[in-house]
Order: sequence, then C-alpha cells, then structure tokens
Amino acid sequence: MAEITLIEGVTQALAWEMRNDPSVVVLGEDVGVNGGVFRATVGLQEQFGPWRVIDTPLCETSIAGLTVGMACQGLKPVAEAQFEGFIYPMLEHLMCHAVRMRNRTRGRLTCPLVVRAPWGGGIRAPEHHSEANEALFANVPGLRIVIPSSPARAYGLLLAAIRDPDPVIFFEPKRIYRQYKEEVSDDGEALPLDVCFVLRDGRDVTLVSWGATIKETLEAADALEAEGISAEVIDVATIKPLDFDTIHESVAKTGRCVIVHEAPKNVGVGAEIAARLAEQAMYDLLAPVERVTGYDTHIPLFRLEMKYLPPVGRIVEAAKRTLAA
Repeated sequence: MAEITLIEGVTQALAWEMRNDPSVVVLGEDVGVNGGVFRATVGLQEQFGPWRVIDTPLCETSIAGLTVGMACQGLKPVAEAQFEGFIYPMLEHLMCHAVRMRNRTRGRLTCPLVVRAPWGGGIRAPEHHSEANEALFANVPGLRIVIPSSPARAYGLLLAAIRDPDPVIFFEPKRIYRQYKEEVSDDGEALPLDVCFVLRDGRDVTLVSWGATIKETLEAADALEAEGISAEVIDVATIKPLDFDTIHESVAKTGRCVIVHEAPKNVGVGAEIAARLAEQAMYDLLAPVERVTGYDTHIPLFRLEMKYLPPVGRIVEAAKRTLAA
C-alpha cells in the first residue's frame, strides 16, 4: 500500500474512476496539458486523451454551463475551479439549473456532476485565492458539500462524489495538499458521504471541525490530553447534508462542544451546528457551545494570514472555558 499526499489521493481517485467508468470526464482551465494549477490532474490527459480530459478557456461560467449540460446528457463531468474564490461565476448554473434538475423534471433527469475547488487559506496566496465560503453553498437546496481532511478521505470521498447522482461541490483544503502522507489503497473503494468521522475518542469535550483545521484540532486534543483532559475529535467531512446524529451522540457523552473552522464566524456552518445543539441537545450540554473560527473579514494577505487561521492555542483555551463553565 503506497503512502500518498492528499492531492495524490485526488489524482488517484480521478484516474481509477476514469478507468472504470467511460462516462467520467474531467474539464477545466489547464487540467489537461499542464495537469492543473496544483497538479491534481497531472498525467490524466496522456492516459485518457483530450476528449475526456478537456482544457477549457479561462471562463468559469462556460465551464459550469458545459458541466451541467454534460451531466444531463449521460456523462459524469468533474470540473475544476482553479480556486474557490473564482467559483462565483459558476453559481448561476449550479443554483438555477444543476440543483433543480431532479425536481424540475420530476426525477426524469439527474445532474451527476462534481465541481472540485482548492479551498481555504494558508499558502500565502493573493486575493481571491484563499476563500472558505462553504456556508454560502451549504445554504443551497440540493447541493452536497464535501471537504476531505486527509489523503484517504480525499480518495474515498471523491470516488463517492463522482458516483453520486446529484451535484457535489468538493472543496479541497490546499494548505494540506502536500503536508503529509498516509497509506491509501488504490482499490476503488469509496467512503460514505453524509457521515461524520470520529477521529479520536474522548470523554470530557467534543471538538468538531473539517478541512485543514482538523490538523490543529487534533494537535489541540494532544495538548489537552497532556493536561489530563480527554477530547473527542469529529471530522464533519460532509458539510451538507450534516450528520448531526454523530455530533449529538458525542456531545451527549461529553456535555461540551467546541466547533473549529477557518471560515468567518458570522452565519457560518459552526453557527448551524451550535443552533441544532441548542434545539436538540440543550439538556445534554453542561456548558455553552464555543466556536473558534476565522474573523468576519476577508482573509488577509500572507503577513497576517496565520493570525487569521485558528491556532492550536485558541482551541485549547476554548475547550478549557467549556470545562470551567
């Protein structure tokens, strides 16, 4: 079993599914000859040809429209938006057509498409290259939002996303694209969508996160463990639909919850989880829910970028506040 990075997990999943399903096509700016801006599609055009790995003009609107048309006519397109901050021109096609196709045609047509987008900050990129706006997309009915946090989950969840009959946005945390490797079997086995992954058992506090901040959350759990505090760590993975049952089960055990994400706090996905805990788990809570997030501003350029992203220390302090409450 080979050790691979997260971005290599993406590449392997695309290659596996293209080998085994001739209806899968890849399209986007520079995905063919150049292998993508982050090299996620490197080598695919040589293996599968220019009719299945399609270089497009620099025009996100046309990529989205082409993707929706392909999906409605029997193909399974996987489009790449080079950066999440440039995905907004795609919204008209995704929100007005892709997510409505099943309902609009009373089930006669589905729209099995995936839009992949490098997501989040932490690589010293310029403006529009470090967005983390998953809450914006989670508010769209009919759109599934997936954010992997490890090479294995990138591989397994992308396979599941491509095989899903409805539209999926696959946000890839580029800060951890090449941060570490783990063993992943290239066997075509998908992981389940719409479920949280419990990465670490604990009894005192529940830490909930997704994407790149899983790394800092696990490090915070280690720091808490050194002080005798047992933290359970949950990777949400599928932002929408949300597997709230797994989060509720953990909070019923620990009585405390800290939600960690790099997107702004205001109206974020963390707010949705906190609201559901207030609605459905109020009597299980022993302390107010804490949120450790980015700030309600555009993510700053590189000199201040790491001060914007939630560090381990803020997560540890939040967990201790819940224990002291």
